[in-house]
Amino acid sequence: MIKNRKVTENKYFIFDNPKQNNLIYLIKLFITKIECFFYKFILLLANPVDKQKKYDVVLCAIFKNEAPYLREWIEYHLIVGVDHFYLYNNNSDDNYKKVLKPYIDEEKVTLIDFPYKHAQMKAYCDCIEKFRKSAKWIGFLDIDEFVVPIKYNSIYDFLENFNNRPSVKLYWKVFGTSGLINRDVHDLVTEDFKIAWPKYDEVGKCFYNTKFNVNVKSPKMKTLHHIFWGNWNGIDIPPVNCFDSISLRGFDHVKSSEFPIQINHYFTKSYNEYFGVKAKKGDVFYKKNHYISKSFFYRHEMLCTKEDNNIFKYIIKLKLAMH
Repeated sequence: MIKNRKVTENKYFIFDNPKQNNLIYLIKLFITKIECFFYKFILLLANPVDKQKKYDVVLCAIFKNEAPYLREWIEYHLIVGVDHFYLYNNNSDDNYKKVLKPYIDEEKVTLIDFPYKHAQMKAYCDCIEKFRKSAKWIGFLDIDEFVVPIKYNSIYDFLENFNNRPSVKLYWKVFGTSGLINRDVHDLVTEDFKIAWPKYDEVGKCFYNTKFNVNVKSPKMKTLHHIFWGNWNGIDIPPVNCFDSISLRGFDHVKSSEFPIQINHYFTKSYNEYFGVKAKKGDVFYKKNHYISKSFFYRHEMLCTKEDNNIFKYIIKLKLAMH
């Protein structure tokens, strides 16, 4: 049985947490607008000097038993301009080493064993500490997330517009099962799943500009992949979104219905992949496994009503790379 859960939305977003037009909400909105003016002023001043670095864009990910999906995820992101991958193995017992070996040999992947429980933030902090001097930008993704440049064909071409921003937030476009109960996991995820939410999720992932400092111990960095606070001259600065607007407390200003970039979040894949794989693994951040709830599954699935083919301009390149 599908349990009803209130879903609120505006012109551009579907909100994970329902918005309420009460006094507390209006007060938070007012305070946020004042803070945004302050941060905009700081960003006018901030322009730290960057040093020459080995990579332009790298991705950091922590994974467990994702062997069937790793190759497509890597090959796709190489096509859209990622130079290197820092992959944290979290107690996998599948054939991930065999899949990753060619990329390790080619020095495209750095593999780190990370045998801790619920260690997503710990892995990200480790990556920042060890590798921030190697790359201009570090993106924090999961293996079911694919960055899709729409206006551009390269992630770096997009990020170059944000050289004096500490981090940039890209929004999720959430994909469901596309009506598939079963699926051959050797087929492309990016080709099999086309039906998504008609609007963007207010949640997204961040790319960190490493010429800015960062305080990973700050309470503001509890979920740094979603809301990444950089630091300039001792001042913590929240991310801007893909339209260069301050993203703070879930208040995200959008300047156009044409988003220049998105993250395809293949949240469920097929029904049996979701309940047979994802729900069994649980979450690398939350101790409570909310994936096992069918109401949680249908809360996402029942919003998938529109075809999204933005990623299809890369599919031929991806197929040729995979073969």
